[in-house]
Amino acid sequence: MPSMADIKSLRERTGAGILDCKKALVESDDNVEQAIDWLRTKGIAKAAKKSSRVATEGLVHSYIHAGGKVGVMVEINCETDFAAKNDQFKTLVHDIALHIAFAGPEYISSEEVDEEKRNREHAVQLQRVLEEGKPEHIAEKIVAGRMNKWLQEVCLLDQIFVKDDKKTVGAMLTEAVATIGENIQIRRFVRFNLGEGLAKKEDNFAAEVAAMAAQA
Repeated sequence: MPSMADIKSLRERTGAGILDCKKALVESDDNVEQAIDWLRTKGIAKAAKKSSRVATEGLVHSYIHAGGKVGVMVEINCETDFAAKNDQFKTLVHDIALHIAFAGPEYISSEEVDEEKRNREHAVQLQRVLEEGKPEHIAEKIVAGRMNKWLQEVCLLDQIFVKDDKKTVGAMLTEAVATIGENIQIRRFVRFNLGEGLAKKEDNFAAEVAAMAAQA
C-alpha cells in the first residue's frame, strides 16, 4: 500500500489527482519515478502540466432532471473560445452536470472541505468506531479509511463517474484535458432539489375523512 508521503510527493511533482497517484504507485511497486512514467503513458502527467495555464473561457450549462425536480447549473472553464465551442467539450460539460444531478456532491475537490467540517466528520466517525467496540489503538486507522471514503462521496472529482464506473470524475476530466489539449477546470456548481429545506405538509387522511363525514 503506497504511503501518504509518496502519494503527496507524486502529486506535487505531476499535479495528478490523489487516486491517480495511488494507482500509479500500486502499478509501479511504490517506485515514484516509475509511477511518474506510468502517469505519463496514461496522459495524466501531461494533462497535469496544463493545469497551471489560465482558463477563462468555457461554458455555463444548466441541466434539469426528474421532471423538473432536480436542477444543476455548472461553470466549466477552458483556455480558448474555440475549445468551448468544441462538441467534445460541450458533451463533457453536459455529462458533468448530469453527474452532479445524480450524485449530489457537496464540493468540487477535497481541498475545498474546510477544517471545521473535517473535524466534525472525524469526531462522528471516531465515536462510531468506538461504539462498534473497536480497540482504541486501531481506531484512528479505521477512521482514516472512513474519512477517505467520505471525501470520495462528497467531492465531485473523487466520485465514481455516473456513466463509467471504472473511473472517477477527476480521471474523466484528465482524459478530456489530454484529448482537447487545454486546461479544463470545474469552477463552480449549484444543485437544486425541489422542496429541499422546506417543511413539507403531512397529509392526515383520517382527519380529512372525519371532516368530510361531519359535513355530510
